[in-house]
Amino acid sequence: MKRLPPRISDLPAPSRRRRALTGEERELWESVAKQAKPLRKTARLWTSLEGALSGAPDPAREAAAKAVAVAPANLKPSRPVPPPLTLLSRRERARLSRGKQDIEARIDLHGMTQARAHRALHNFLLRASGDGLRFVLVITGKGRAAGLDPSRGILRQQVPEWLGLPEFRTLVVGFEQAHIGHGGEGALYVRVRRRR
Repeated sequence: MKRLPPRISDLPAPSRRRRALTGEERELWESVAKQAKPLRKTARLWTSLEGALSGAPDPAREAAAKAVAVAPANLKPSRPVPPPLTLLSRRERARLSRGKQDIEARIDLHGMTQARAHRALHNFLLRASGDGLRFVLVITGKGRAAGLDPSRGILRQQVPEWLGLPEFRTLVVGFEQAHIGHGGEGALYVRVRRRR
């Protein structure tokens, strides 16, 4: 007959005694605590161990309590955080690449400057979202041709970064590189977020 391992409830509970600091350890701790700087420029919420135990009033703690009590009235309502981007599902990608899912609109950013392409892409996605479109194609161009000029292909690099910005995340659900038949590395399938 096999012996079963002891259950956790059968094991003795470890004792959790806290030992008192020696005088040397206390001095070392106080010197370290005096040199520490807060990470943020907010009122300190902690007091020294002696001040907390003695019950003496601490001006820093009182100032922090007043700041906390006054802060909610001064706060402005923050903007809601845009939802994160997601990848297209395998099924959506396959349907797009095989032509079973329609690409409802497309924009070609070839030859545009970054500023003009940014504005054009934002306006295009605003219209697509307003019109209730689901999938669009963004053509950036492949850029760097056989490694001749490393500065080429800026839009190919920038457009995915732009789509990750909050102003675009409110318009875009997700994006992925297009199939070779739709431009391959020089184009993106973009799933548009519909307006509510």
